[in-house]
Amino acid sequence: MSKDKIFIEPRSNGGFSAKHEHGQRAVVTAPTQSAVINEVKQRYPDATVHVARVRTVGPGPDKFRKV
Repeated sequence: MSKDKIFIEPRSNGGFSAKHEHGQRAVVTAPTQSAVINEVKQRYPDATVHVARVRTVGPGPDKFRKV
């Protein structure tokens, strides 16, 4: 059985959301990135959590980092 992958990204209207790898809807939303990370870790303790970088780091699209 493979682990779930959950991605945390900033929302266009403010705050942050977490989605499953192929999900369309957010499973967790909160005003801060740390609040989303904490909630995801409680709900999905075995999942691999990836967080989008909020800052711009060089040319090209931002990348995800594991938490």
